[in-house]
Amino acid sequence: MAENNIINDIIKYNKVFVSKQGYKDYVTSKYPDKKIAVISCMDTRLTELLPAALGAKNGDIKIIKNAGGVISNPFGSVVRSILIAIFELGVDTILVIGHTDCGVQHMDPNEMMDHMRKRGVSQEAIDMMHYCGVDFENWLSGFDDVETSVRETAELLIHHPLIPDDVHIGGFVMDSVTGELAEIVID
Repeated sequence: MAENNIINDIIKYNKVFVSKQGYKDYVTSKYPDKKIAVISCMDTRLTELLPAALGAKNGDIKIIKNAGGVISNPFGSVVRSILIAIFELGVDTILVIGHTDCGVQHMDPNEMMDHMRKRGVSQEAIDMMHYCGVDFENWLSGFDDVETSVRETAELLIHHPLIPDDVHIGGFVMDSVTGELAEIVID
């Protein structure tokens, strides 16, 4: 594999960060001070905006991020993380926070597979996923409406058999420029 200058730059920066004890500003425990877990999108605009708009500092909340901030499998890694947050780390509130102008909105699975092929993923590999039972079209599809997506994810958690009834669950859409939250009514 070719040398990656970005990775080399990160490693150099990290050595300086550690040697100058830059980590001291971030020391906290594994337990979230505000007992909140947030499921949100991996969008780069939210990296600092999301916690800042929530008034959260390092150590206050658990943030679980993925493409679109959705739960695509009720027994997948996002729900696993939520269960660990609840039962091992004391979380009692879960916030599902989508955002405006999300890249996952209107994502086309056929275009995604075309991108895969152009980057060297073989048709045989894609066919093997189908053969193994992966519904690529559903798995790689986006959503049409962010409010509906947030509502569906929150409702999945509310009705999940392994999440206790005393866990508070809310849904919001964040403006990806201003950080303003709009609450979503959950049935």
